[in-house]
Amino acid sequence: MKKALELRINDDIHDVVVSPNNSLLEVLRDKLGLMGTKRGCDLGSCGACTVLIDGEAYLSCLILAVDAAGREIVTIEGLTAGGDLHPLQRAFVEKGAIQCGFCTPGMILTAEAILGEEKHPTEGVIRKKMAGNLCRCTGYKKIVEAVASVSEKAGREV
Repeated sequence: MKKALELRINDDIHDVVVSPNNSLLEVLRDKLGLMGTKRGCDLGSCGACTVLIDGEAYLSCLILAVDAAGREIVTIEGLTAGGDLHPLQRAFVEKGAIQCGFCTPGMILTAEAILGEEKHPTEGVIRKKMAGNLCRCTGYKKIVEAVASVSEKAGREV
C-alpha cells in the first residue's frame, strides 16, 4: 500500500507517494530528480549514494524513504549556498581529488559529516571514516588531502 510522505530535503519540503519498500535513493533519484546521489552497488558497499540525515552520513540505498520522513536530508545539491561551491567541493577541485566524479558526491558528504563531528581529525581518522566510500580512479591520497585542507582552513588541526 502506497503512503504519502513529507520529506525535508535541502531545506525544501517535498510531498511524495512511496511504496513501503522504496529506498531513499529511489525516491531522491526517480521521484525527485536529484541525480547527484549516485546509484552504485545498491548493497551499501560503495558509498556512492551517501546523503546527510540530521548531519550524519547515511547510505541512501539502505534506508527506507518512510524512515527518513521528519528528518533533515541533505544531498550534494543542497551543499552549495547561493551557487557558490562548498569549501569541500572547492578543495576537491583544487587538490585534484576528482577524476571521473562518480564517487565525489558521496565522498564530499561523508567528509562533511566527519568535519561536523571531529574537531581535529587526523589523517588516520579521515581515512578510517572515509573507508566506506570507494573510488576506482584515485589512490585516495588527494581525497584525504582535500578533506584535511578544509579542516586546516577552518582552524582545525589535521
